[in-house]
Amino acid sequence: MSSTALLAIIGMGVATYLTRLSGFYLLRGLDVSGRTKAALDALPPAVLMAVIAPVILTTGWAESIAAAITAIAAFFRLPLAVTIVVGIVSVVALRAAFI
Repeated sequence: MSSTALLAIIGMGVATYLTRLSGFYLLRGLDVSGRTKAALDALPPAVLMAVIAPVILTTGWAESIAAAITAIAAFFRLPLAVTIVVGIVSVVALRAAFI
């Protein structure tokens, strides 16, 4: 791994940590409930989809189908580790099938 990539990863980790920490700091005195709580609870999956969607839509059929399979596993509320394994196994199997 190049030093530039390592610095980018470390920088993204620090930015993520500081963002989360600032959210806790800014909301420490507020009672978050109702629509505000629902909106804040929806943020992590929305951000994750914003990062993942371009990759799913621009890489190929294997990745797109594997993403759908993984979404179905998540829809059935499988544990996170199981959902991740389903995603990894499905993309590996589909890549092997399409090549």
